[in-house]
Amino acid sequence: MQEHKPKLLVIIPAFNEEANVGAVVRDVRESVPDADIVVIDDGSDDATAAAAGRAGANVLRLPYNMGIGAAMQTGYRYASLGGYDVAVQVDADGQHPADEITRLAGPVLTGMADMAVGSRFLSDGNYRPSLARSAGMSIFSRVVSAIIKVRMTDTTSGFRAAGKRCIAYFSRHYPDDYPEVEALVLLHRMGFSIMEVPVTMRRRSGGQSSITPARSVYYMIKVLLAIFVDLLKKAG
Repeated sequence: MQEHKPKLLVIIPAFNEEANVGAVVRDVRESVPDADIVVIDDGSDDATAAAAGRAGANVLRLPYNMGIGAAMQTGYRYASLGGYDVAVQVDADGQHPADEITRLAGPVLTGMADMAVGSRFLSDGNYRPSLARSAGMSIFSRVVSAIIKVRMTDTTSGFRAAGKRCIAYFSRHYPDDYPEVEALVLLHRMGFSIMEVPVTMRRRSGGQSSITPARSVYYMIKVLLAIFVDLLKKAG
């Protein structure tokens, strides 16, 4: 009997990443040639979709900018319908090295965890966030670690691998707006296992991040409120 070869999908949510997304897709194709790639163009008003398509990715275009939560749920729905065993989220700004995808997906493929999160704080990298962002990350890590009873150092990381059960769940339920932190709490409440994997992240290749100091404070308050609301809801 022929051994089942795991199907790996790389999901790249992108909004106005014309300058970066083509290089990211090519990096993934070179580093993980057996993986399929889907770029979710979240209503970009530049040539993001065209750049991703020229680089060899499948492209799904949302009708308008719906946010990272809707983009990722679209990607997970695509993964669920396609029968993928693992879906790896990779940001379109070039910060996530594609040569670490296989290592990140490893714990999921071997059954060690339902979700593996790439942590830039467990590696020897030189990532240094702004003061406001650092404070938010620290608070998120403390809150999530206390809730899920697993030490988490990088809850805002968008570099993560989800197994088949997670894919099915996220295709139906995924947080809106700024979902990375909240998603971990939801997975825990549903009985999924989570672990971190050390990764090295680069600075974004081009363009500017949308997360300003003021937005960092806004998101910190908003995400914490969302987490506490989730804790009051019934699991399901």
